[in-house]
Amino acid sequence: MAGPLFFALTLALFGTSIFSPAAMGQSSDSGLLSRIDAVFSAQTEPGEPGVAALVQKDGQILFAKGYGVRQLNSAVKIDPQTNFRLASVTKQFTAMAIMLLVHGGKLHYEQHLTDIFPEFPGYGRPITIRNLLNHTSGLPDYSEIMEQQEKNGGSQWSPEHQIQDEDVLKLLEEQPVGEFAPGTRWEYSNSGYVVLGLIVAKVSGMPYREFLQRRIFAPLKMDHTVVYQNGINTVSDRAYGHSQENGKLVETDQSATSATLGDGGIYSNVTDMAKWDEGLRKHTLLSEKEMVSALTPVKLADGSQPTWPRDPHSTDSDQPSPVFYGFGWFLDPYQGHARNYHDGGTLGFRTTIQRFTTDNFTVMVLSNRTDLDPQALSLKVADLLFVPRVH
Repeated sequence: MAGPLFFALTLALFGTSIFSPAAMGQSSDSGLLSRIDAVFSAQTEPGEPGVAALVQKDGQILFAKGYGVRQLNSAVKIDPQTNFRLASVTKQFTAMAIMLLVHGGKLHYEQHLTDIFPEFPGYGRPITIRNLLNHTSGLPDYSEIMEQQEKNGGSQWSPEHQIQDEDVLKLLEEQPVGEFAPGTRWEYSNSGYVVLGLIVAKVSGMPYREFLQRRIFAPLKMDHTVVYQNGINTVSDRAYGHSQENGKLVETDQSATSATLGDGGIYSNVTDMAKWDEGLRKHTLLSEKEMVSALTPVKLADGSQPTWPRDPHSTDSDQPSPVFYGFGWFLDPYQGHARNYHDGGTLGFRTTIQRFTTDNFTVMVLSNRTDLDPQALSLKVADLLFVPRVH
């Protein structure tokens, strides 16, 4: 059993990090903790924005630490309680909210968009809740519509005049057709998840932020996680976003699209995200059977495997990559190891959660700068944690 000297040495090595030697067994390897720390410590200079990282194994926090500062020209350091904008990691929470409504009999997956929004134009009639969840709806991309309208002298969106969810719905209702017939293609859709957030609000009879607080955050004791809406609530211990411009890091915390909710509006920290991970592991919110739909890769209407849209720079001989996506989760394995994961990227922030379900560990990395690659960093950590297979 590790004695007081071990704990003192580890605390000195990792400062404010949190770790659980028990998660590694009685022969805890401080060298592994050092190697995990080294993955992140080289990424950020003192006084720069940085990252918070957490590793959870077998239901216990193995490692958690912050690197860098929450905001340029601030001495407040990032720690495991620092809240970052999750960006598209939000989508798994939106999907869970929909699934909870299905569980309660308020929705079903084959229900159509026009059943909920009767005023939606005809192209929405064949779009199902399932299509929205797995990105096969064919809804137009709202950011592309915004850009086109701005070019044509229409609404001018900005960080000071941000598009809201209701504005997105209005833009989509103004379109004559979708991008493709629902179920015939796969195309990642922020529009779909904004609409899902609106569906949560309409069907539940309460704001999206309140439904998630009552039905997800509170039951899991995610006490510092919020769906942020400027002027309605605040983010405690907040990290601000940054980007590289002309070789220098500058604050870029808000964009014209930073106020939408279902596709990216949650702020959280790695400590709360560990509670989310544990809730998923223990099936606290939904049973294992009910989670099957979320963790089953989508097939197109004809039964075929969807692929990523073709890169315009690819050659004719390049084969498009297959897509493995459920409800708010990518599902393709890494190095033969089963995983559920999602990345997030928005102005000023990049994030990832990588759940290695068979190996029973999760790596989370939240960054308040866009020149870092949280997924690549998390996979370096995963490589350190995989147990060599005996042949």
